[in-house]
Amino acid sequence: MTGSHPAHRGPGAGGEEEAEPVTVSPGTFLNNTKARQAKLTPGRLAQLAEHGVQWA
Repeated sequence: MTGSHPAHRGPGAGGEEEAEPVTVSPGTFLNNTKARQAKLTPGRLAQLAEHGVQWA
């Protein structure tokens, strides 16, 4: 299973910012999310908990 996450790639033509889709494996998503857990909002933590993702 793979997903995509828009990643910042810098300014595009004319100085406008563009987001290109980047394929991210579920394991990478979970590792990144876990590493950034302290920055997640209570709402986002609740959404993850609904899907069985809990670290606390």
